[in-house]
Amino acid sequence: MSYLIDPTTTKSWEKLKTHFTEIESTHLNELFKKEATRKEDFTLVLEQLEFDFSKNRISKQTLEYLIDLTNETGLEKAIEDLFKGKKINNTENRAVLHTALRDFTDEKINIDGEYIFPMIESARKQIADFSEQIISKKWKGYTGKPITDIVNIGIGGSDLGPQMIVEALDYYKNRLNTHFISNIDGDAVYKTLSNLNPETTLFIVVSKTFTTIETLTNATTCKNWFLEKASLVAIEKHFVAVSSNEKAVVAFGINKKNIFPMWNWVGGRFSMWGSVGLSISLAIGYENFEAFLQGANTADKHFKNTKYSKNIPVIMALLSVWYTNFFNTKAEVVLPYADSLNKLVSYLQQLFMESNGKSVDRNGNSISYQTGSVIFGSSGTNAQHSFMQHIHQGTQMIPADFIGFTESLYGNTKHHAILMANFYAQSQALQQGKSKEAVHLNMKFKGDLKEINNLLPFKVFEGNRPSNSFLFDKLTPYNLGMLIALYEHKVFTQGIIWNINSFDQFGVELGKEMAKNS
Repeated sequence: MSYLIDPTTTKSWEKLKTHFTEIESTHLNELFKKEATRKEDFTLVLEQLEFDFSKNRISKQTLEYLIDLTNETGLEKAIEDLFKGKKINNTENRAVLHTALRDFTDEKINIDGEYIFPMIESARKQIADFSEQIISKKWKGYTGKPITDIVNIGIGGSDLGPQMIVEALDYYKNRLNTHFISNIDGDAVYKTLSNLNPETTLFIVVSKTFTTIETLTNATTCKNWFLEKASLVAIEKHFVAVSSNEKAVVAFGINKKNIFPMWNWVGGRFSMWGSVGLSISLAIGYENFEAFLQGANTADKHFKNTKYSKNIPVIMALLSVWYTNFFNTKAEVVLPYADSLNKLVSYLQQLFMESNGKSVDRNGNSISYQTGSVIFGSSGTNAQHSFMQHIHQGTQMIPADFIGFTESLYGNTKHHAILMANFYAQSQALQQGKSKEAVHLNMKFKGDLKEINNLLPFKVFEGNRPSNSFLFDKLTPYNLGMLIALYEHKVFTQGIIWNINSFDQFGVELGKEMAKNS
């Protein structure tokens, strides 16, 4: 690979270090004052998305140096290898082809002697056909009743992605009720089961190896609950699996024809674009599921074909590198102004922190520079009544992503206007802050003359806090697919620049191994 490069050894890194000392104390307000067209110059549009990164502590020169860094660390070759199916997951000797799951062209990608697109198309057809049978009530349970409830049993990438999407796209749901069981907490399992009827419930057991202790324990509990009312023969109508271990699935009691495929060239936290997304397809219908894939594919093509100065996920990643490695920030906050996207933050925590929480580079050497950030956040104005105090006036600088939509799904324009007023105001407040003079004048105007000296220091806001704004016209399956894929490519780009493998997760295994031995 031509991208096994320590970024700190590059010429552009040295230039960025020098440049940082020149721009570190520059306030965003100064940049906006000097640059009349700054918002236009630092805004990118991709179909229905407007990505505004003007409120970042960068100049055009900063961007040039950061793009030079991508060239020196081999990003172009890495992107090419990603989409061609090269085994860029070097520690596990695997390709990383979640992008292929949402590609609708017939790319001739061969993995270990097999062309993958016929396999992908076959899996899509299986998902579409099965979804149609369940939703249309053609598929009957063991007593002849149609399925009313879907229970997805998985953990990590086999749970968090589908659960987040199903909740986010609740506006598009059909008649089916969808439930998720992941935690091995038995109380949580029985709480879910207590509200279900075995005659009308379908269980989807999702595990690539079909050996994951949490998933298998929960699946066995659900099967035993089901068999209290039904016979072994009835399992065929109520249990399906998403797995690559056919033998173990059949041994569990699930019919071979009820198995949906998973492949080694797709990592768990990137897998909801394929059969792991079966619960999504069932919840919102296959047509909407395919729109979700198409939106992600649009982001893929943008990432693959757009020059870096106009490339949204590349810019997202470069800004993160700039703050992480030069401003020494430790965290990033994600703020979706849509309550239905509440689980997006948890999903992105897994995506970023499991992928780039690494201290050893691709060459096996210990890393001397910071990689990854702590990701946290919350939806809408809820965050403004909890941790936003820290973002505005705390001692740490924490870059923020604001995600908003110009249209309300249910048409409540009054609520939505207030929501979006907060969306715009928060990013503006982070940038502009509030000076001593402004605070003094405001307090004087309100007649608080006696309190000015006491309260003045506490009401001053430094501002100069960076943020990005993602603005879509509406929350749709297509737009959500695009947004998530953009974040995936941000993770990938960061990993290449930092020379780490974003696609293994050995840190996940240690605790599991110790739990087995305790």
